[in-house]
Amino acid sequence: MDKNPLNFSSAPSRFVGLDIGGSKTRGIVWTDGLISSDASVGSTNVQNVSRETAVENMAALFAALDVDGASRLLAGAGGVDTDSDARALRELIAPFVPGAQIDVVHDTRLLLAAAGLSFGVAVIAGTGSAAWGINEAGEQARAGGWGYLLGDEGSGYWLAREAVRYSLRRMDAGKDVDALTAGLLKYCGLSEPQSLIAHFHQGTTRRYWAAASPVIFAAAQSGHEHALELVDRAGSDLAGLAAEVATALNLTGPLVLGSGLGSNVPALQAAVASHAASRGMGEVQILRQDPIFGIPLLIAQDRN
Repeated sequence: MDKNPLNFSSAPSRFVGLDIGGSKTRGIVWTDGLISSDASVGSTNVQNVSRETAVENMAALFAALDVDGASRLLAGAGGVDTDSDARALRELIAPFVPGAQIDVVHDTRLLLAAAGLSFGVAVIAGTGSAAWGINEAGEQARAGGWGYLLGDEGSGYWLAREAVRYSLRRMDAGKDVDALTAGLLKYCGLSEPQSLIAHFHQGTTRRYWAAASPVIFAAAQSGHEHALELVDRAGSDLAGLAAEVATALNLTGPLVLGSGLGSNVPALQAAVASHAASRGMGEVQILRQDPIFGIPLLIAQDRN
């Protein structure tokens, strides 16, 4: 756990940050600029899990956090697209931090702040995908973040779903199982491509398929042509989200790439950087720490 003190003198003496992703939720309590407790649980986003599960996970999280005396809580979450979305999440959190001011933002905002930037474009590439930006005038714009049924191009779920579709198309054409399909079948514990249909539709989750993305990256590293194409398409789609935001805000950068895939997969990072450059954007910065560490800066800025 990082115990280094924060240099945000305007922040409250004790506050709570939550990063609510599609796969997990992390919570940190800062006391006098130091991390005093830190815990993670499964997702508490009702767009990814049932409300019952979200409440159970939230209760487990706050049981592990010492939030007594906290005057402020800021949560970043995917799918916070309307005032109603934000209100519903605040109502879910409120019983666990009585008396605290609760603010909810889209989780893309955390990335830029975690990079120590006050303006630019942030791109999430994890279980889902989205882009958000802010310029020096304070104008904001977003792109993507529609969820796995409508979008999330370039995300871990998208990559795995496209690999499943590729494998099923090969099956329909009577082609042999190749390296990409073999890797996918091994991940799923299946023996034949036809079983992927029922496996995909019955009993598996968005998180399960997002966690299959290393299969695609491994195949690409081995030179598999279609896996390479998928990684390139993912980079193009993510760069496209960034360019849409940048154009709306009259920015060329900086561009911060983060979340599970964005921070940890060099092949995807290279693809995003290449396509971003072709769209006239500047160098891509890779977020090397969890987005939750942007919360102290957001709170400090809000109090200035």
